[in-house]
Amino acid sequence: MRLIRFGEKGSERPGLLKEDRIVDLRKHFPDIPDIGEPFFRDDWLTKVRQVTDQGVEMDVRLGCPVNWPSKIICLGKNYAEHAREGGFKSPEKPILFSKAMNTLNGPFDPILLPESASQVDWEVELAVVMGRQGKRIPAADAYGHVAGFCVMNDVSGRDAQYGDGQFFRGKSFDTFAPLGPCLVTRDELVDVENLRITAHLDGKCMQEGNTGDLIFKIPFIIEYISRDITLLPGDIISTGTPSGVGIYRDPPILLQPGSVIKCEVEKIGYIENEVIGE
Repeated sequence: MRLIRFGEKGSERPGLLKEDRIVDLRKHFPDIPDIGEPFFRDDWLTKVRQVTDQGVEMDVRLGCPVNWPSKIICLGKNYAEHAREGGFKSPEKPILFSKAMNTLNGPFDPILLPESASQVDWEVELAVVMGRQGKRIPAADAYGHVAGFCVMNDVSGRDAQYGDGQFFRGKSFDTFAPLGPCLVTRDELVDVENLRITAHLDGKCMQEGNTGDLIFKIPFIIEYISRDITLLPGDIISTGTPSGVGIYRDPPILLQPGSVIKCEVEKIGYIENEVIGE
């Protein structure tokens, strides 16, 4: 299944994406919650699977496919080539940081340039959405706790990220986590660790990699995080970016007003966001 949230910002409705058609799930289930923790906790995934409606064509905005998770956890330097392009060694343990909830953004909504950072960069990533609560989840059981996968752009204000001595502010400006275009459920992606991943800036390919090159694989990441951090349904784990980001180029290439950044993961789809001044 391909779960979406559609409609005006702040008034999104849960739905299914079936090719170019949308199924409004509230027409089938008037009491269905938004796609977030209660949706997954109460096993609405199973109920929604019964829907045979093929949907209708709609000219409508797609919102971020997950509503207000308890946390967004990201990995740094989880592709060896990305670590090398920044002059770093591959990490021996996962490098974790978080983004604030205000970063979540629709898959085709604009990215706002902040006032307090001028070096704004892109990072295409495969994001994992948790479907079940868990603590100390063994790697062998990790995928059983996953609801599905999305494309995420871990937009980064580099001068704030590196100037602050920690990542949180530079990673947490408004709109800095476009996510989507849908949540593809785990049963549709049996080979999630062999997916092509790309980023195009104004039509030019800037990043190209494969999720098979992750240093730390998804089951290990979930086991590592959940050792002492309870993962809740709807939580997002963004798994890291391949080489080709803008800040490490010579000269650096950074997002400017009018830039269009397209991030794509094979079998999931793409998100595309115009950059605008706030």
